[in-house]
Amino acid sequence: MNGNGSFSPELISRLEGAERVGVFTGAGMSAESGVPTFRGEDGIWKKFKPEELANFDAFMRNPQLVWEWYNHRKHLIAGIEPNAGHYALAGMESRHRYFSIATQNIDNLHRKAGSRTIHELHGNIGRNYCTGCGAYYTDAQLALLGNVPKCSACRGLIRPDVVWFGEMLPVDEWDAAVRAAERADVYFSIGTSSVVYPAASLPVLAKSAGAYVVEMNIERTDFSRHADEVMIGKSGELLPRLLEQYPRGTDIPVGQPPYTL
Repeated sequence: MNGNGSFSPELISRLEGAERVGVFTGAGMSAESGVPTFRGEDGIWKKFKPEELANFDAFMRNPQLVWEWYNHRKHLIAGIEPNAGHYALAGMESRHRYFSIATQNIDNLHRKAGSRTIHELHGNIGRNYCTGCGAYYTDAQLALLGNVPKCSACRGLIRPDVVWFGEMLPVDEWDAAVRAAERADVYFSIGTSSVVYPAASLPVLAKSAGAYVVEMNIERTDFSRHADEVMIGKSGELLPRLLEQYPRGTDIPVGQPPYTL
């Protein structure tokens, strides 16, 4: 981006002609909305390492403790709203024939903002499922099942639908994210440190397949040297300005929810 707040002519030209745009988002984007980082919990949870709570063995040893932590996190996230960057990505979706977001975030903010094609690589804290039969449960249903919720059908333990340490990413979500990266004309890496694999390989795949890759972050990362453009700053400030600088596909007010789902 130029000193006058304009983006490079190359990026604008690429976006104007792009049929396929892919986006990869990480914790930095959610942090701009006030979502606590995974390792930044307050109070008693500072006594625990995330690895001690976010893994299947820990859950089986002490499901009540793990559920207390996740209920704490659910409560924190429930009151948080998308920021202008989330809404700008939702607006961008209407301007390209193919557009998708692959995210490491579990907070559901992209969907709240109106984005429709989202590949949740690490799950969604608003969903839960039975470890026995796989049945899904809403948070409202869990509230009726006690501190250690068990499936009403098979009595199996219910867990949050998030990816824990040592677990594979959901295959369908990962495969869709890889396809989007490999087929993108323009690809954005936003708010991620680019160190958590395999998710961090998506911008690399996009670059290798010929996409014009843009990194947007508050600081440079290990991936910065591979990106075609690096924008240092907050996505909530940069993305709405970018959206204003290339033609709209539909008349969507920048920074406003563009869809009614």
